[in-house]
Amino acid sequence: MSLTTTRQTSAQPTGPTCTPAVRATRSLLGYGVVAGPLFVAVTLAQAFTREGFDLGRHQWSLLANGDHGWVQVANFVLAGLMTVGYAVGLGRALGTGRASRWAPRLVAAYGLSLVAAGVFRADPALGFPLGTPDGPGTISGHGILHLVSGAVGFTCISVACFLLARRYADEGRRAFAAFSVLTGAAFLTGFGMIASTQGSAVATRVSTAAVILVWGWMAAVAVDRYRTGELARTR
Repeated sequence: MSLTTTRQTSAQPTGPTCTPAVRATRSLLGYGVVAGPLFVAVTLAQAFTREGFDLGRHQWSLLANGDHGWVQVANFVLAGLMTVGYAVGLGRALGTGRASRWAPRLVAAYGLSLVAAGVFRADPALGFPLGTPDGPGTISGHGILHLVSGAVGFTCISVACFLLARRYADEGRRAFAAFSVLTGAAFLTGFGMIASTQGSAVATRVSTAAVILVWGWMAAVAVDRYRTGELARTR
């Protein structure tokens, strides 16, 4: 073998070949990075421009009511569909091993719960939209389905956090394991406070912080698996 041939051989990349399937997996993981910031940005844009909405008191789902409620409905549905796409990419990137099956399924269930939460909008409450009586208000059929969707979705994403925490612990990555446990616990706490206090200001703030945290966690996991995932099913 000539010296030139030897150099060419040694210069060849040793990492996974960037096949169309690998590129598709990475594109799907990208939804996990985009979904959260988009959802938060659209929500905050409405929160600061819709009369009567108070970020410190009103839950984001209340924005689905009123003349411009369709914007938040679409926001929920789009974020949910992107989350489902991210779940598919996560399953492909995890390959085999702990959490490789159930974590993506639970993340997908969370995405579907977001879609359902948009379709079955929350009831007007706490004085929003303007003209709505103060207090928790009357719960309708679609309001009940909204609450059920939230309960299922919050539980699923929290369990997914705990499962991936075990995966990261097995990999010896303590920081990601701790981040995952913290996120799952915070999300369950936020939902529990909302469900038990009928929308108190403190519960709303904690729940909002937990929602932002879980979107950040999803983005962090997406970037991590993009860089270090096995991509075993797509090679």
